[in-house]
Amino acid sequence: MSIPKEPRQLMINLMYLVLTAMLALNVSAEIINAFFRIDKSIVGTNLLLDSSNQKSQKSMDNEVKNRPEDKPLAEAAVKASLIVKDFIAYIDGIRMQLDKEAGGLVPMTDPDKTKAGKPVRYKDKEIPQRFFVGDAKKPGKGIEMKGKVLETRDRLLGLISSISGLVKGKGGNAEAELKQMKDQLPLNIDENDWKTYGKKSWEQFTFGYMPVAACYPILSKFQNDARTAEASIINYLASKVGANVIQFDKFEPVSAAEKGYVISGEKFTSEIFLSASSQQLKSGMSYRVDGSSLPIKDGKGVYEATASGVGEKTYKVDISLTNPFTGKTDNFSKQFKYEVGQRSVACSADKMNVLYIGVDNPISIAAAGVSSNQLQVNGSGCTLRPNGNGKYVATASSVGIAKIAVSGGGLNQTFDFRVKLIPSPVPTLSMKKGGAMGSGEMGAQMGIIPVLEGFDFEAKCSIQSFTMVRIPRREDPVPAVVNGGAFDEKAQRLVQAAKPGDLYNFYNIKARCPGDAVARDIGGMNFFVK
Repeated sequence: MSIPKEPRQLMINLMYLVLTAMLALNVSAEIINAFFRIDKSIVGTNLLLDSSNQKSQKSMDNEVKNRPEDKPLAEAAVKASLIVKDFIAYIDGIRMQLDKEAGGLVPMTDPDKTKAGKPVRYKDKEIPQRFFVGDAKKPGKGIEMKGKVLETRDRLLGLISSISGLVKGKGGNAEAELKQMKDQLPLNIDENDWKTYGKKSWEQFTFGYMPVAACYPILSKFQNDARTAEASIINYLASKVGANVIQFDKFEPVSAAEKGYVISGEKFTSEIFLSASSQQLKSGMSYRVDGSSLPIKDGKGVYEATASGVGEKTYKVDISLTNPFTGKTDNFSKQFKYEVGQRSVACSADKMNVLYIGVDNPISIAAAGVSSNQLQVNGSGCTLRPNGNGKYVATASSVGIAKIAVSGGGLNQTFDFRVKLIPSPVPTLSMKKGGAMGSGEMGAQMGIIPVLEGFDFEAKCSIQSFTMVRIPRREDPVPAVVNGGAFDEKAQRLVQAAKPGDLYNFYNIKARCPGDAVARDIGGMNFFVK
């Protein structure tokens, strides 16, 4: 290609070259970033695997507490975790050395967020070649790392081999299972890979002239292999805890309901599962309820009891199981509950559903088969406040119809109540509503007392005002208007002047009861002094 002599054409060609180089750099940056994203994803997966392995180990430890013969299995699982932990720490050390070789990590506070937290020379390809591969004078870390991978693998497989005797005692084929574990254990070095591609060594094939960024996901991948190998071994050992050669030969569907009855509209919940039994255990099982042995039918204990007394009942079940192969007897106990109720009948007079204004109206709400704490009670036209044990206090403020809605436990029902004023009280003097009264008794009166006859609520009415007239024999009537229920000075003079033959009239008597907006007229009284 001839070089253009014109400066303008030369500048255009140079711009094309620069553009091409920039495009190549952008692609490279995207690939480099992909390496870091893959590494981050694998590191996250490793954390999840580690958490899962710890939970499996803890579950296994709890399981062998009641199985001392299986304790070596749990101990082997702990050893596997320690071996893997040692390998993870070794790889973490390799990562830290690689960070140092690549110029250290860019601070997280760096203005260029695309570089923050990454090695300074993350694109460099010479560093992995020198650090992992090395040369004849100074071998790299790759040889050591390969040996660590194979050493860790051999230690894990050695654990399985060490418990082969225990596995055989549980009916397992130890040799076949060890071979399967060797074939499937993830942590391994495939010698054929690097030879197929004509590389001089495994470390050259794995790390030779790779960008620094590409080495991190490779290291994380080996840690992932180790965690996965740990999970495989722990799961294998856990499968042997409690293992035996008892064959279950009879299966039956079972439905276990939360409770033996439901109300219309309520959800029926039951656990459905498959029950398994074995003829091998037929002579090795016993059932007891509250200490009494139960008859066994088809491998199941039959419990019968006559319900008596209302309320919650409990009974304790004890089951003994003897393993016909080991002779070991296991005991299982659990407490169960059931509730005894009685059929309820509600009887009420439809016309008597009344709430009175101005007083606390006691309300009792109960539903057969539904506890009071399950019920929701709401009032419309009245307010309700709970008073404990299914009892409520209703208060109303205006005449009309109030509604009380009850829901919960499958119920949804509304009850209507008429809202009325408190009945008018009866005016009395000395508990008398009229008639004859002695002059001395009349002279001792202090005022009119309103009485709520036949009213069962705690309520008191008060006299607001009244008019009284004394009609002496052969004299003019003498009136007096009194505010309140007690006699004022003039009214007292009139009653103290009572003589045989006098008449006393009380009329326009006004009273006010709780809930009344204004005073009401409650009638009058007439007395004859004898």
